[in-house]
Amino acid sequence: MIYTKDWKDYQLIDTGNKEKLERWGDILLRRPDPQAIWPMDEDCKEWKRVHAHYHRSDKGGGSWEYKKTLPEFWNISYKELTFKIQPTGFKHTGLFPEQAINWDFMMNKIRNEDREIRVLNLFAYTGGATMACAAAGASEVVHVDASKGMVNWAKENMELSHLTDRKIRFIVDDVMKFVEREKRRGRTYHGIVMDPPSYGRGPNGEVWKIEEQILPLIQACLEIWDEEPLFFLINSYTTGFSPVVLENVMRRTICERTPGGQLQCGEIGLPQSRDGMVLPCGIYGRWEK
Repeated sequence: MIYTKDWKDYQLIDTGNKEKLERWGDILLRRPDPQAIWPMDEDCKEWKRVHAHYHRSDKGGGSWEYKKTLPEFWNISYKELTFKIQPTGFKHTGLFPEQAINWDFMMNKIRNEDREIRVLNLFAYTGGATMACAAAGASEVVHVDASKGMVNWAKENMELSHLTDRKIRFIVDDVMKFVEREKRRGRTYHGIVMDPPSYGRGPNGEVWKIEEQILPLIQACLEIWDEEPLFFLINSYTTGFSPVVLENVMRRTICERTPGGQLQCGEIGLPQSRDGMVLPCGIYGRWEK
């Protein structure tokens, strides 16, 4: 399992009883986490000091219970990057802090290259990976997501991170359709990163199911992967989609297309500050030159 210990503005304090207790800047939030099936630390007083607590509904979804006054949104930073945080109706905050370890990976790869690097970020959400690659000096980052609202949020993060002078293209589109158009245009990318959902819909109602479409998408991306590639990174939060499954998929596609690189797959997590336990937060697969 990989994880970072470099966060200062974010802290996973404790977990248990299918919940997690987090500090986002100066704000304490209590949110559901189905993996945390162990008991919470009853001696941890912060559980009762939270600003807001997200409760799941038996009918699906849920809602926030606000116990203290908190701003509509606020900012936190990771190294030179700054992000807008805002609790949403689906328990999320606009950032997945465990992904910082992958941001570091991509930033190091880009900074160690003495050439122009173009990066494609698919299912790009609010742009954590986009900002990391741009800050590291990528010559171009293309940010693609089906949600106009998330793309607008990413633009705010670009401004907060003082990256408006970098070449970042924001695209609201179905990822497969965009990749196919890029192939027709003859465009290529040295780095490709994707964070596909288990299920989703494109801007025109296109249906995405990871078990059916992850393989065709990877194969399509290989058609626009540069002849001198740098990295290919895949994240997944899909329940039951194991690191071994992802490794097998990447071996039969990426590794066979580009022999000689290194492939690493596994779990990604967050260490909690109270006792060093690690909360699993999905899986990752990295091919690198």
